[in-house]
Amino acid sequence: MIQQFFQNFKLFSENEIENILTFFKERKLSKNDFFVKEGEKCKEIAFIQSGIFRSYYISEEGKDNTYCFRFPNDLLASYSSFISDKPSIENLQAIAEATLLVIKKEKIQELSSENPKWSEFLRIIAEQEYLELEKRFFQLQRDSATQRYAFLIENQPDYIQKIPLQYLASYLGITQRHLSRIRKEISF
Repeated sequence: MIQQFFQNFKLFSENEIENILTFFKERKLSKNDFFVKEGEKCKEIAFIQSGIFRSYYISEEGKDNTYCFRFPNDLLASYSSFISDKPSIENLQAIAEATLLVIKKEKIQELSSENPKWSEFLRIIAEQEYLELEKRFFQLQRDSATQRYAFLIENQPDYIQKIPLQYLASYLGITQRHLSRIRKEISF
C-alpha cells in the first residue's frame, strides 16, 4: 500500500521508493491509543496501513469536538505542529486497532536536503492538506449534515460503520439523535 502511495506521485524511481521504505518503522496502536496528544510536539508522520483515526480537540467548555477522520492509505500527523515545531492543539486517536508505518521528522528533513524530489513531494502534500481543509470548510458552510454524511458513506463505505456514533455526530456538527434520523433516511 505505501509503495503504491509513493508511486502515485510519479516523482520517485522504484529504487528510490525501495530506499524510502527502509526508513519507515511499523507501529501498532490499540483502540483509543494516541498517535499525538494535545500539548505534545508532532515529530513524525505515519502512513495508515489499517485502522481509523480521529482528530479532535477539547473546547473551553470541555466538549470533545471531532473534526477529521483518517483512514487506511492516508498520512497521519498533527500537521501544524509538525511544520511549526510547536505543541499540538489536537489529539490524534485510534478508534480501531491500527497498524502504522512511521517516519521521523529528522529523516524527512535529511531526505529533503539530499534529494530535491522530496521538496516537491512535501510541497504536494502541503497543497493536498490545504485543499482538504478548504473542502471541509466549504462542506460545513454549504452542505447539510445529511449531505456531509452521504459524502462520508460514498467515500468511506467500508469504514463508516466502524466509527462510533458520538464521533460521527460531532464531526457532522449535530446531535446523536439527529444522526439517527439521518441514518434512517439514507440507506447503504
